[in-house]
Amino acid sequence: MALALDALRHGWSIRVDGGDVLLPAETGLGGEAAAPLMLISAARAATLKLANQREAAVPEAPVLIRAAEPFDLETARAVADPALDLAYPMKGPFAAEHIDDPAAAQTAMELARLAGILPAFLVHGRSGAGTGMELGSEAQDVSSADLAEWKDTRHLTIASRAHLPVAATENAEIVAFRALDDMREHVALVIGTQDGGRPPLVRLHSECLTGDILGSLKCDCGPQLDAALRAMADEARAGGWGVLLYLRQEGRGIGLVNKLRAYALQDLGFDTVDANNRLGLPSEARDFPVAARMLELLGVSRIRLMTNNPGKVAALRDVGVDVVERVPHRLPPNPHNARYLDTKRDRTGHLL
Repeated sequence: MALALDALRHGWSIRVDGGDVLLPAETGLGGEAAAPLMLISAARAATLKLANQREAAVPEAPVLIRAAEPFDLETARAVADPALDLAYPMKGPFAAEHIDDPAAAQTAMELARLAGILPAFLVHGRSGAGTGMELGSEAQDVSSADLAEWKDTRHLTIASRAHLPVAATENAEIVAFRALDDMREHVALVIGTQDGGRPPLVRLHSECLTGDILGSLKCDCGPQLDAALRAMADEARAGGWGVLLYLRQEGRGIGLVNKLRAYALQDLGFDTVDANNRLGLPSEARDFPVAARMLELLGVSRIRLMTNNPGKVAALRDVGVDVVERVPHRLPPNPHNARYLDTKRDRTGHLL
């Protein structure tokens, strides 16, 4: 898995479940590379009038397309990246093809998301020969089973812990978690004295570089983080305790670069859901089983969850966490994030 993700980031080809050679459209190396087929998302296929309603309902679902001439990297990138739609308005004609191995195609799309690149590939036969993609012997092999094993939360363990006074309170401990082949290191901040008989106040906070560090006004992430820490400090002073889970899942799991691409599409008028989907990415790709495993390793089974999202409550309950209470975590909007918050309320079910 680690080798496959590294290959995609470096623009090298992969081969899933022993199938076709797949070269990432965004990062692919080799100026002469060309292939008769492309694997793209249903959302991108819908813009090309190629996806049926069932496929388009799952924006990140794979769709295989063929053009009259082989795709080279320039045309492949124009098909994959909505930011290039105005520069390359004339595309096609394309035809949708049958996918022989849907599971392998879905794995490839998920690998692209995990690598933080656009979900689109040049596709050729198992050798890649004769198209400028003489990469078959060099393609990094990976299997759908490898992905499932990589996602198995039993590999997540506590790597280190230490006392960490923070602005909200001096009584805090930071706990770092690490998993095999996963470069993301999630952390928990335990505030107050852990009490096994009292459910802690818990906040799941997904990493947001722009909001947490740079003070972005486009989202409410930074203020939510600060307010959660203050609420947990108040809880500790009242005899309770709290746990902040800081999950390394930027952009709800699509990665920093793709999140910024979504921001650029929002500047063109798309809301946050449509922007993600137009990139061929899900609007929700966070890994809640990871959060459940972190709580398990901390010895926490019952929680009071700070969230405005009933879906997050349901997701945690589905993986065995006993959420005994949903604690609202609403903050006032600003002129830059009002539409974002409205979208969360109207399209993703947040209680705002």
